[in-house]
Amino acid sequence: MISVEEARGRILAGLRPTGAETVALAEGWGRVLAAAVVARLTQPPADVSAMDGYALRSEDAREGGMLRVIGAAPAGHPYQGRIGPGEAIRIFTGGLLPPGADTILLQEDAEVLDGQVRMREAPRKGRWIREAGLDFRTGDVLLTPGRRLSARDIGLAAASNHAWLTVHRAPRIAILATGDEIVLPGEPVPAGGIVSSNAHALAALVRAGGGAPLILPIAGDDREAIGRAAVDAARVCDILVTTGGASVGEHDLIQPALEPHGFRLDFWKIAMRPGKPLIWGHLAGTPLLGLPGNPVSAIVCALLFLWPATMVLSGLPAAAPPFRMAMLADDLPANDRREDYMRADLSRDGEGRLIAQAASRQDSSMLRTLSASGGLLRRPPHTPALQAGAMVEVLVLDEFGI
Repeated sequence: MISVEEARGRILAGLRPTGAETVALAEGWGRVLAAAVVARLTQPPADVSAMDGYALRSEDAREGGMLRVIGAAPAGHPYQGRIGPGEAIRIFTGGLLPPGADTILLQEDAEVLDGQVRMREAPRKGRWIREAGLDFRTGDVLLTPGRRLSARDIGLAAASNHAWLTVHRAPRIAILATGDEIVLPGEPVPAGGIVSSNAHALAALVRAGGGAPLILPIAGDDREAIGRAAVDAARVCDILVTTGGASVGEHDLIQPALEPHGFRLDFWKIAMRPGKPLIWGHLAGTPLLGLPGNPVSAIVCALLFLWPATMVLSGLPAAAPPFRMAMLADDLPANDRREDYMRADLSRDGEGRLIAQAASRQDSSMLRTLSASGGLLRRPPHTPALQAGAMVEVLVLDEFGI
């Protein structure tokens, strides 16, 4: 068995980002840039007012002074003229500062009297003016390749006059669930059967990571059927994920079914709990990740290995999922040679510290426990017994959107 860290390193080392494609700005959220976003204009394009008020010359700015109002400059409708001595124009937020003006009198500091404005306070030169290029200028590199686009980034790209963005194609992740005993959700469940949950949970995880999942029809415990389905999927996806059949029992058929089709195994079995039987290799040049059939094992392994793989394919740097430090709520016994990922409730104490309480039952079939858990509590191999109050590492599941 190899370690979790070594397994993840070997998986990520062979992956490369997907190619670039152009998408509409509205479709850019969550995608990873493949080309820089460069400003196509200057923002603001000229000096503009930051507040509602009156534009005037600083030479005329004095407390109690009177100015003749000669026009207005709402946003989008510049004043067509120049301000002279003793003159002012009504200006609104975003309105272009007219030639000759260099000062803004706030409307709350102004008193309007028969077409004139009196200054209750003397405004300071340059105050409440946003100078041209305050935000960015034409040619500025605003967003660089390798950045996952947030809603804020989409706003910036739009403001810099980009209607289209060049991003990495969303990785296509095909998911093949195997086993005679599983049926689709909503179908009648025969004696001895169970509902297939893995494919749908994994598809949701892939979407949360920015990938494009493809759920394949269930393949029964038949080598030829599994082989055909896997080969067909490998032709159109960036990673093929199988669930079930990864161990060594008589009905664990993933490796035997793929070997006649040229499957090349990289490694199998990881020193972790849950999820020891995990396959990584290549089928027809396409990476293949064989996950365990137990639903909790499949999801935990997907978070540790498929999630970072999806990140790399999307154009992001290779990295392990981020761990946070938490205080242990209860005592834990010593761990064995396998790295353990315990389902745990997460909370905050009165001082804002993260508290982790391991679930009392850790069976890898218990999806209800996983659903109710806020995180996964990591125990490295051979960790000694820990007492309540000890600091431990946790994966906060909400941070992944899963």
